[in-house]
Amino acid sequence: MKLFINEKVKKGTISPEIYGQFSEHLGRGIYEGLYVGENSDIPNENGMRKDVVEALKEIKVPVLRWPGGCFADEYHWMDGIGPKETRKKMVNTHWGGVTEDNSFGTHEFFELVRQLGCKTYINGNVGSGTVQEMSEWVEYMTFGGLSPMSELRKKNGHEEPWTVDYFGVGNENWGCGGNMRPEYYADLYRRFQTYVRVYDPEHPIKKICGGANVDDYDWTKKVLGTCYDHCAPAFHGLMDGLSLHYYVHPEGWEIKGPSTEFDHEVWYKTMSKALYMDELVTKHGKIMDTFDPEKQIGMVVDEWGGWYTAEPGTNPGFLYQQNTVRDALIAGITLNIFNQHCDRVKMACIAQMINVLQAMILTDGDKMIKTPTYHVFHQYRYHQGAELVDAHIADDGIIGPDEWQVPEVTESVSIDKDGIITVTLANLSADDAQDVDISFVEKKDFEVQEATVVTGEIHAHNTFEAPDEVTEEKFTGFKKTDDGLKATLPAASVTMLRIK
Repeated sequence: MKLFINEKVKKGTISPEIYGQFSEHLGRGIYEGLYVGENSDIPNENGMRKDVVEALKEIKVPVLRWPGGCFADEYHWMDGIGPKETRKKMVNTHWGGVTEDNSFGTHEFFELVRQLGCKTYINGNVGSGTVQEMSEWVEYMTFGGLSPMSELRKKNGHEEPWTVDYFGVGNENWGCGGNMRPEYYADLYRRFQTYVRVYDPEHPIKKICGGANVDDYDWTKKVLGTCYDHCAPAFHGLMDGLSLHYYVHPEGWEIKGPSTEFDHEVWYKTMSKALYMDELVTKHGKIMDTFDPEKQIGMVVDEWGGWYTAEPGTNPGFLYQQNTVRDALIAGITLNIFNQHCDRVKMACIAQMINVLQAMILTDGDKMIKTPTYHVFHQYRYHQGAELVDAHIADDGIIGPDEWQVPEVTESVSIDKDGIITVTLANLSADDAQDVDISFVEKKDFEVQEATVVTGEIHAHNTFEAPDEVTEEKFTGFKKTDDGLKATLPAASVTMLRIK
């Protein structure tokens, strides 16, 4: 097959926030995963695990979403401030029925993002909260003047206000966030977002409206229509983003299937379901175009990834699962799709960052391993802030069983401010290597500055006993030709080439 790259045609900037992360009060995602407390024997800085933070900094985490998820719509922020010994305890009714002691709250979140050096995405409580509660939280976090909430923040040890980059007004309000109808939620959104005040004009808060579950196009139409009604001139001031949630369940929502035991048919079923993201982004995007043809409102896919049956012997409400080469392909396929739709997709947050669902990192006590998904995010970090360039694959074959046929290879290509082209290629075949001839419109005299691959037998995964079964390895399977490059992509692989 052939990959044609027209490096002269730029198609838009790939927002760094497409590579965002999500950490909910769920299982061992925050506690034990990110936060161990200042008195832990595990090396930490202000309670945050040093090994985890350093690993996350290597993939250039651009933005972190918190505190949920379903948890957000039962979270009352005042329970998570002040002395830890006096913080209110609660039952985490969504995730395992365990006690939440609120030792990780607003101050701890901002300390974590300070260490990561990333932007902030806070999700507010619409399902069980009030307008006043949300308004006061925004004031507590971002107001620098004299007010009851700013004084309370100072009393709790933080003199200066923080920056909130994104604020989500509710989460999954069609389901766990209140089981609402789209018109009802949209009216609540209009009301609640009014009180997400911008106290610092130099750092305006971008407001995210709760969008659809998978292919609920009716939700998108009715939410946007209700928000637009009687508000047309100020529509773009009403929202900056509309969310979308989609998970890959290989065997369906009820069964899901195990993370490490699957046959070839399920492999291709998984690949097909990962590719479905393209249809979702396209169709929801067309609805958004009718209200927002200038694409000023970003699509925010703030929950995505593979979701399997929890690992045997673990609390099923903790959603802990292993991470195989199959997950590396889900990541590669999905990130290629987001890159290709960078005109509309402005932010995305994989679910979730540590120890939950399709995680970057797994921990066990003081041990830590990086997953295959982590290594793909490390490969793709070069796309952040780069310009998408025109590219397409010709002669791409179709593979897999009839019901779950998929293309052999997917791609995305970008060019950065230094003129370096990044090519990322996902080979969806479980068994066969693929030869790809890469050619450029102009570039003839070039060199490959860096090339890596994440690959392995389709069930391969890292464990605490064998942490390096699947890693990002140097890729040597390419050679220069008269027209460009010929690359041989290993079966079940994600390959990255940096070309100058």
